[in-house]
This record gives sequence, C-alpha cells and structure tokens, in this order.
Amino acid sequence: MTHRQMIVPPGMENIVERYRYAPGVLVGDTLYVSGQVGRDENLAVIADPEGQFEQVFRNIRKVLDAAGFGFSDVVELESWFTSFPGDLPLFMAVKDRWITGPVFPTWTGFQVSNFSMPGIICEVKVTAVRGGPR
Repeated sequence: MTHRQMIVPPGMENIVERYRYAPGVLVGDTLYVSGQVGRDENLAVIADPEGQFEQVFRNIRKVLDAAGFGFSDVVELESWFTSFPGDLPLFMAVKDRWITGPVFPTWTGFQVSNFSMPGIICEVKVTAVRGGPR
C-alpha cells in the first residue's frame, strides 16, 4: 500500500474537523490539494471577487507551503466558476500573480451552478510534483 500523509496547514484544522476532508494529501513526491475557495480561516467568504480569487491562491499556498512545495511545483490546475467565462479575465489576472512560469501547469476550467457555501464564486484544486523549475 502506498503511504499517504494528510497535510493540514495551521488555520485549516476546522476544515478537517467540520467537513472531514484533507486540505492536501502527499503521496510520494506528489501533492494533491483539495479544491480551495475564497474563505478565510474562520470560514467567512470574501465578498469582493478579486479578494476572493486572491484568498483562493493564499489558501493553496498554505497547503503547498505546509508540504514543502511551491507554485513552481504545480503541474495541474482545475477551476470551477459560477460565472464562466464572465469572471475569467479577473481570475486570470490574479492567477498570473501567483503562477508565473517559466513552465505553466495544465489548466481546465468549468462552470457550475453553485458551491457548498453561499457567496463562493470559484474553487480551484491543484496537483503538484516535487522538483519543479525554481
């Protein structure tokens, strides 16, 4: 059986306790990051779209950091939106602040009708492999 390690950054313990899922799971040199949304450590949703997108990437960074990874290790990104492609230009502007290359991850985007909490407009999950370009 492959060894799996649950990654729970400080401030995300309430996700495990309340919703019973891991913010990240490390298997060998691969980190699977659960879909992150634009809510803070108190599970309060950020109302401003740009602020919500920024919080999504802050939350992803927390999981990456806790496992010893960086955005340069991200090989796959999936994103879901309630307004797609309407929110895409703003999302891309925020994403480009966090993921700068030179090698970009694969990316798939979807439109959905709702999320698990009112006010959430986007969710992003990533997969990272240790040893990306630095």
